Formats: sequence, structure tokens, C-alpha cells
Amino acid sequence: MALILTGCSMSGRHSELECMERAMYFESNRSSRDGMIAVGSVVMNRVNSNQFPDSVCGVVGQKGQFAKGILSSKMSSSALPRVQEAARAVLRGERHPLAGGAQFFHQAGYRFPYDNMHYVLVAGGNAFYEKRKSYLVTQPVPPQATEGITGR
Repeated sequence: MALILTGCSMSGRHSELECMERAMYFESNRSSRDGMIAVGSVVMNRVNSNQFPDSVCGVVGQKGQFAKGILSSKMSSSALPRVQEAARAVLRGERHPLAGGAQFFHQAGYRFPYDNMHYVLVAGGNAFYEKRKSYLVTQPVPPQATEGITGR
């Protein structure tokens, strides 16, 4: 039986946990645990940055940054228990050890002509990167995918 999570609370607002679950679900729900933890790491890196909103829901709901409809679309999948576990783990402090300061990611197969993308990790079908001044980029192409680091 599939779990269904739609809008939460009477005011239509979501808790930080629900927003993290939604980021992981819509950006990596068919992914590995490593991929979900890396997405969560990016969200938390943004929360801790002065350049982004200072809450999980603020980051996840920021226009044009995550999947369209991320805060309003229904979640219905047998993957939900894994997503919920990973979201709780990130909010308790777990981070993907290779994500570093990454605040961005894209689908792993895509390539972009920018010279400021320093890649730190490929996991769960996404390539994670830091934006740097071009002369500080030492990994301009995504590394080989790495899975199984976060375990469970």
C-alpha cells in the first residue's frame, strides 16, 4: 500500500521535515540513499549560507531552484519510508561526507559550458558541485559515481 502525503497543516504550510522530504522525493526519490542524503546536504548548505533563505522550506520553495510543484504536488510511492528516514537523518545532522560545501546539483548526464563548476560528487543520478572562481576549480567535470557511503 502506497503512502500519500499532500499539503500539511491547516494553513497549507509545511514543517521543515516535510519540506526536506519533498526535496528528496522530487529530486531523488528513485535514487540511492547516498543521492537523497546529498540532496539534503545541498539544502542544508543553502540554509547555512547568507545567499539563500535561512530555513529548509524557504530554500526548497525558492522559485526556480528545485522541481516545479515541489511544495504542492502529491507524493505517493513505496519509496516514502526511505525518503522519510533520510530526511530525518539530515535534519539530525547527517551529511554526505563527499558533498562538502556543494550548494548546487543537476542531473548527472547534463553538461554545461560554465567554468565555475567545481564537482565534488555524483550520487543517485545527480552531479553535485560548488560554484567557484574559475581559477579555483580543480574538478571541472563530474567524478565517477559513488554509492554506498551513507550505508543503511
